[in-house]
Amino acid sequence: MSGDFSSWRSRGRVALRGRWGLVLLASWLGVGCPVGPTYRRPNVVVPAHFKEASNGWMPARPNDERERGPWWEVFQEPELNALEARVASANQTVAGFEAAYWQARALVAQARAAWFPEVGASASATRARGASRTGGTNSTPTTAPTTGSSGTGNIYRLSVDASWELDLWGRVRRQLASAKASAQGAAANLANAKLSAQAMLAQSYFQLRALDASQRLLDDTVAANERLLTLTQNRYTQGLVSRADVLQAQTQVQLSRAAAVENEIARAQLEHAIAVLVGEPASGFALPRTPLRAVPPPIPARLPSSLLERRPDVAAAERKAAAANEQIGVAIAAFFPDLSLSASTGFTSAALSKWLSAPAWVWSLGPQLVATLFDGGQRLAQTDAARAVYAQSVAEYRQTVLSAFQDVEDALVSLRVLEQELVFQQSAVESAKQALEISTHQYKAGTATYLEVLVAQTTAFAAEQKWVNLSGQRMVSAVGLIKALGGGWDAKDLEPAEK
Repeated sequence: MSGDFSSWRSRGRVALRGRWGLVLLASWLGVGCPVGPTYRRPNVVVPAHFKEASNGWMPARPNDERERGPWWEVFQEPELNALEARVASANQTVAGFEAAYWQARALVAQARAAWFPEVGASASATRARGASRTGGTNSTPTTAPTTGSSGTGNIYRLSVDASWELDLWGRVRRQLASAKASAQGAAANLANAKLSAQAMLAQSYFQLRALDASQRLLDDTVAANERLLTLTQNRYTQGLVSRADVLQAQTQVQLSRAAAVENEIARAQLEHAIAVLVGEPASGFALPRTPLRAVPPPIPARLPSSLLERRPDVAAAERKAAAANEQIGVAIAAFFPDLSLSASTGFTSAALSKWLSAPAWVWSLGPQLVATLFDGGQRLAQTDAARAVYAQSVAEYRQTVLSAFQDVEDALVSLRVLEQELVFQQSAVESAKQALEISTHQYKAGTATYLEVLVAQTTAFAAEQKWVNLSGQRMVSAVGLIKALGGGWDAKDLEPAEK
């Protein structure tokens, strides 16, 4: 990239030197000649397919392209749907990006205003000494008539002034194009902020539901340990087991109760995070307990190239590069003369009673050509800086695209591996439950020790807890994949930034 920037910099300086011979001629002829490079989307390497898509990911069918509404509705969770509907209107991070978008829209209107003439009016009344009489009505006097050639008198002025800069070198057009690209980038940033907040909410929601499932498992474990403690105490009373077995059973009850309480901390923190995402104080927000039951919906595959159109962060980075490219043209236009037309008309008189009369009417009209002959290299430095900013934005765009492909591949491999792992883990849960049931019956019959029951119980709990955690992770990965694919967003949603 550094080599590219050096090449652009040297080519740009040569081009500037070559244009100077046509500057004055084009200015007097009034020929508009926009300067600066023409923008083209930076090239990026796009793979032909996702590597992980070859591992059983369902390809998209034609009807998958139809409008399905908000993307989170595919999970069929009414409570999640209600929460997601509040993100766009109540999330303060989204509100900040929305304000930035409206600011960018206002800057578009500001840049467009440069197309039109500036018209102003002024009125003044001054008293001067040493004024001299002047005559004529078709020129603007430097002083107003007074009662004497060197006395003191009043000067009354009323004028309307207009000026209009001709956009010969495309400075105004480039500035407006840059503002429009920036506004579109702000719109994409707003969409990305919404998508990120919505995805974070969905992931937090499913993590919360996984903790609810863990809480039910912990509560069941506490109840099972309490029943086993009662059984052990009865057997101890009958002299069938030692006091050590009773103490071990009591220890397991307390450990399972502690684990159940600890789970509450993680759930409360997730509940607080969801409250912030929907714009509510954590102190007054609560969600009822509902164990996780959702499973990932089918997510159709798309071509990798579609990420360039469906990811708002990619679109925002591309629009940033487009805006930076236009600023190069703005910087180059500063090398050429500015041609403007100005006009003024009004009344100037020494007598208030004759102020608004025909003899007091004055006017002026004419072009003005202004060029900077020497600035110590300031404009050249500004042009080099604009090229460097563009090179930086191109690098950021390409990095954003690479990160987008990484996000999809990460989510795909996570879903694939978790699905396989859940199958094995479910089998392990069933085996562990059977082993625990057999060990408990044997303990009741006196053919097994409490230690054997304890080992079987610990194994069964760990297996089931791992299955719950994997289920939650799979839902988080499903949301991550939808987010990595851009949700329901499309680059066509970027309307022309008109105001």
